[in-house]
Amino acid sequence: MLVLAGCGIGSGDPPEAAPSPTVAASDGARIAKRESIDQRTDELTITSPALGRDGSVWVLKPEGWTEGSTGWPVLYLLHGCCVSRGDAWLASGEAERITAKSKAVVIVPEAGTMGWYANWVKGPAWETFHMTEVRDLVEPLYGVGDKRAIAGLSMGGHGAMGYAARYPGVFQAAASFSGVLDIRSNPSGFSDFLRGEGTEPDEIWGPYPADEANWKAHNPTDLIAGLKGLRLYISSGDGDPGPLDSGGSKDEGEASILTENKNFAAAAKKAGIEVTTDFYGDGTHRWPYWSRSLERALPVLLG
Repeated sequence: MLVLAGCGIGSGDPPEAAPSPTVAASDGARIAKRESIDQRTDELTITSPALGRDGSVWVLKPEGWTEGSTGWPVLYLLHGCCVSRGDAWLASGEAERITAKSKAVVIVPEAGTMGWYANWVKGPAWETFHMTEVRDLVEPLYGVGDKRAIAGLSMGGHGAMGYAARYPGVFQAAASFSGVLDIRSNPSGFSDFLRGEGTEPDEIWGPYPADEANWKAHNPTDLIAGLKGLRLYISSGDGDPGPLDSGGSKDEGEASILTENKNFAAAAKKAGIEVTTDFYGDGTHRWPYWSRSLERALPVLLG
């Protein structure tokens, strides 16, 4: 159960569940349940044809939000891989505290432990869940206007930049924290990582290099031209233990991600696209760095 500071403010009784709307998405998805977790946080359960099961979404409401109010900017926060819960940004990333003063609705959708923000060749359609079902159902319910930003960590950074590039005009800003931004820089090594986590990459994007075109269509560095005109922010450490670590050894995964981020930045520079970069040196693949990066990125994301 999600436990957040501020739960039960007032009488001490748990918040009442909000009524579930009956609106359906364009593919028939619908909100099956809407529950108030605390004064700011709602949890929604969506019956999703794209996933073939129910999917979860958490929403942080901004100060001043009221039922029926409209025109709110929105920030989508995407989680990384290998997590046991879709609300990781709330449970581990301090998203509620960091966005407390932001005048934006914050939408935190689940993406599976290894969903990779894609419509799988053989499996769930995570992109449809996020970009069709969640947008169709959740945005109108919370009065979202036409200003959108998207950010994520690791796998979620991959998803944030990929969605922003593949849906021109939808987002005005995108950020990636230790994001997997160049899956074609070492496809065999990346495939080995996925298999080590129990996921077959051929089922996501198809076999490489036979289906290289589909890999390119989901690779942020190859999609850089689609990000022209957006406010962009990327950050990564170099893998050495840093100020937010308590010792430890070299994090080779973060070091590899830094290389991918530099590839992305170089592609952006070649294309004449401005990117705010924070390659902060010492730092590993851990939540304290991603939470700090979200704080640093908010001015870029929300203008």
